[in-house]
Amino acid sequence: MAYKLGLVGYPVHNSLSPVIHKAALQALKLEGDYILYPIPSSDLLGLRTILFRAKSGEIYGLNITRPHKVNVIQFLDFLTSSAKSVGAVNTIFVEGNKLIGENTDVKGFLRDLHHQMVAANYKQFSPNALVFGAGGSARAVVRGLVEDGWKITISARQTSQALQLKNDLPYADLGITNQGLENVDLAKVSLIVNATPLGMAPKADEDSPWPKGLPFPARAMVYDLVYHPRETKLAKDARKSGLFAVGGIGMLIEQAALSFEIWTGQVPPRDILTSAVLTAKPK
Repeated sequence: MAYKLGLVGYPVHNSLSPVIHKAALQALKLEGDYILYPIPSSDLLGLRTILFRAKSGEIYGLNITRPHKVNVIQFLDFLTSSAKSVGAVNTIFVEGNKLIGENTDVKGFLRDLHHQMVAANYKQFSPNALVFGAGGSARAVVRGLVEDGWKITISARQTSQALQLKNDLPYADLGITNQGLENVDLAKVSLIVNATPLGMAPKADEDSPWPKGLPFPARAMVYDLVYHPRETKLAKDARKSGLFAVGGIGMLIEQAALSFEIWTGQVPPRDILTSAVLTAKPK
């Protein structure tokens, strides 16, 4: 059979997902393709049309990215326990003529975070994390960190989103702060995660979620989910301050590999996926 796969979001022209999934198909000698479906947030009819094509069998599996990770839920038949607990979907598959929403971001983020910590010989000195953002990606990050035993402070432009996230995880140790971080004890922060689009190309050298002029915590690790460019302004500034900082390529590969396994039942080789990404020409 031929696996027709794809990514729904907006914008998606810089996405590395096609590179990853085509490499996986080739490595496992499977027929198929991976297509980009750019659908703006306001085009709910376009979103429903793509989902209908998946439900009818024309498209075998879909990834979902900004801005549809949350609003796609209303059009699905079921959510897995992971997607339900996060309140966001990044993977869709069909089972028994039903559209199922899954979230592989949680496991993908945690796998790469732990890998990066080991690779950097990073010693966590306190279980306090600061997360920028409260959208679909941030929901997965926060959920993963909660499972991992972290205390979390969320900084988001849309306070209502942050409050909803806090309400959805009433058992978690979550706090909310403003964008200036005035009420955060930064000395206790040992992990900073950017789960917003700030720093993404084409405004890579201009945007960062970190407040201008504010010193970084002396012993924190910085994890930026943005992967295009490979080094964001946040990561550059953190490294200049002597901190260990990584981009989002590792998480991208992990969550993609998990999605691919759901669709095909086969485990793609991570080394081949990583090689494909690192040698891909930036768009």
